[in-house]
Amino acid sequence: MELIDTHCHLDIKEFSPQFDLLLTRAKEAGVQRIILPGVDRDGWDRMLELCRTRQGLYPAPGLHPMYLSQHRPQHLEELEKLTRTADLVAIGEIGLDYYIEGSDRAAQQELFERQLEIASQARLPILLHVRKAHDQVMKTLRAKRFSHGGIVHAFSGSAEQARQYIKLGFGIGLCGTLTYDRARRIRAIAAELPQEAIVLETDAPDIPLAGHRGENNRPEFLPEILEILAELRHEPPAETARYTTANAERLLGLKG
Repeated sequence: MELIDTHCHLDIKEFSPQFDLLLTRAKEAGVQRIILPGVDRDGWDRMLELCRTRQGLYPAPGLHPMYLSQHRPQHLEELEKLTRTADLVAIGEIGLDYYIEGSDRAAQQELFERQLEIASQARLPILLHVRKAHDQVMKTLRAKRFSHGGIVHAFSGSAEQARQYIKLGFGIGLCGTLTYDRARRIRAIAAELPQEAIVLETDAPDIPLAGHRGENNRPEFLPEILEILAELRHEPPAETARYTTANAERLLGLKG
């Protein structure tokens, strides 16, 4: 079974000493392609270099809403330039995060809108980071008439919000949260989502799986998420692997 990890921070410095080993283990586990989302300007160069020099890695640079203090106006100019000079699969991860108390929502909104404009101009999909702000994100997508879709990373909204994202052309990213019995809402949503809407991700090193608490998450664990999803949907894992991989290819313009 060939899998695609649609959201994995394998490029971060903490993984550097083990990078090649982790990549090898991921491929041995069937995770043949990995999308590397960006969070700040400082990480883009390493991300792009790894994607140039290693097979199966794809870059999605962006400016994350949680790191407002690290972003500068010129970083948006550099991002726009990258859409013309580098082979990107998406802009990400971008969006709104209302979970953080005291965060400047107006600044987040402005940053999100500017990156939506860059993605629109480049005709690229986006990787969405959204916490407690799904309705505002969808309102913005509609107001900006964003039409290139993408993936809602580590989806945490309601069934109705999932349906609305799907209507807007987005896939729903499911991650290690599924492996926890107590995560009843997202497990129920995952069981009922249409096949064509689902993609898999680890968000490594974050969102550890139930069987790996206390460890950094790793892309090699993606098949464990697949197994739980297949069980919830009462289908063979090979079938789940087939359509989640096909969905990632379609949503991000990857060649099969």
